Order: sequence, then C-alpha cells, then structure tokens
Amino acid sequence: MHPTLLILTGPTASGKTDVSIRLAKHWNTEIISCDSRQMYREMSIGTAKPDNAQLMEVTHHLINNLSIHDYYSAYRFEQDVISILNKLFIDHSLVIMTGGTGLYMDAILNGIDDIPDPDPEIRTNLKQRYESEGLDNILAELEVLDPPFFSQVDKSNPARVLRGLEVCLTTGRPFSSFRVKQAIIRDFDILLVGLELPREELYDRINLRVDRMIIAGLVDEAMALYPMRDLNGLNTVGYRELFAMFDGSYDLDEAIRLIKRNSRHYAKRQITWNKRYPQIKYFHPEAMNQMLDWINQQLNAGGKTL
Repeated sequence: MHPTLLILTGPTASGKTDVSIRLAKHWNTEIISCDSRQMYREMSIGTAKPDNAQLMEVTHHLINNLSIHDYYSAYRFEQDVISILNKLFIDHSLVIMTGGTGLYMDAILNGIDDIPDPDPEIRTNLKQRYESEGLDNILAELEVLDPPFFSQVDKSNPARVLRGLEVCLTTGRPFSSFRVKQAIIRDFDILLVGLELPREELYDRINLRVDRMIIAGLVDEAMALYPMRDLNGLNTVGYRELFAMFDGSYDLDEAIRLIKRNSRHYAKRQITWNKRYPQIKYFHPEAMNQMLDWINQQLNAGGKTL
C-alpha cells in the first residue's frame, strides 16, 4: 500500500481522540496531534488532551512537546509533521493525524509559506499597544504598510492583524509578499475523514465536556497559569473566561456558561472551516464499522491524493 496519511477532523467534543485511538489500534499505527494547544505541557485539562492511559494505548506525536513560552507556527508544524511522517512511513503504511486546528491541517494538505519568525521585542510591543490602544491604530498602520493584506484580513481577529503587522515590522516587507502559496505535491496519499453529529447532540457533548473539565480541576489549572495570561497560547476558550473571572468580571457559574457558549461558537467555526474541503467523508463517531469499511475501500483502491 502506498504510504497514506489518514486525517481525522471534526468540531471540538465530537470524539476525535477516542475514534483516532480505535483507528490506530485497528491498523497498529501511531497518531500525530493536529491541535495547537495540546502541544503545551502546561495546558492539559482545558485542552481535552488525551489522558495518560490513552497516551499509553497508542503512541502520540506533538503532544506535550512545547512550553507555553515557546514560539510555534503553522509553518513549523508542517515541517515537524513531514519529518515525523518520513520516519513513521518506514514501518507503517498508514499514519493517523487528528485534531481541530484548521490552519495546521491546511498546512499539511496545501502547504504553507515560510514566513519569518517575528522579533520577540516587536511582538511584545505590539501586544502591549493592542492592550492599551485597541486595534484601530494597529489596523491603520497595517493599511499603510501592507494594503493587500489589510484588504483581506479578518479585522475582527486581533491575532491575525497583529501577526501581519509584526512580520511587516520585523522584515521591512509586506506580510502579503511572503504569502505566495506554492502548490504542494506530497509523496504520500491523504484520506480525509470527518466526524459529524446532529447539532443538539454535539452541544450536549460540549456542555458535558465542560462540566467534566471543571470537576477535573480546570479552575486550579487556570489559576496556576493566570500570571502568564498574556501569552498567546493562553488566549484559548476555557482559560480566558476563567482569567476574567479571576479579575472579578463575573462568578464561576457565569464563567462556565461562557465557556460552554464560546465552545459552541468555536465548534461552528471549525465546521465552517471544514466546508472548504469537499473531499471529507463524514461519519457519526459511533459508526465505526461504516468508517472502517470506507477507509478500507479507499486504501484498496490505491488511496486518494488531495
């Protein structure tokens, strides 16, 4: 069989961890995480990271490999995954990648431009400016330095706006000049499988997961990270709502309500993102037999290169 990467995607709380482990055990293979937050050692409960028992069942890659103080990017993710795959394909004809970070998944499917890392001092200065001035002045500067990117960027997404400007200021070149998006041809096949549930079922799963996180100690985990709350990695659902609670903005009941609401909003964004890939074959997470049958059909037919 030609080396094949099976990508399992789906919204938060749809069951990707459990399904990926079942698939990995079926094919006696390993899992690469495609979750930009599960990489951070300090964040476990709030990221729904596989627990120790799950990590022992199947070998996982790119989990607990970073500190929240480390800089990382989609480009680095692409390089890391390709390096891991080159090693795994020696002994495994099929490898599984799963997670909900759409930009990271797209980096593997379509490649990503090699954009320079930002100057740490510039990044810190911009973050401080954003916190003190808001986004309007930063947007005005971005419009002057990089009109093409300014016209395209989601102006309600501070992280993307700040990213564009910090590259402009670090390199002296427009951020858009690095985004050439050369077509990528992989030397392995890719299968895309998605998990799909009725909306109410998904929302129930999200609510239950949040309740379990609270019971498991999410508040204490967030409190330990509170002094570092300005780090980019901690701008994450589940943590930022609790940070605001610690600041006195509201009580725990309201924080839990907001975490559930914002998790639902995040799931909607993930679902919308995945609509750009018509190749995804969707299954209910409990439809394992149908999923296995379809994957086997694709593998027997020679795989599917995207």
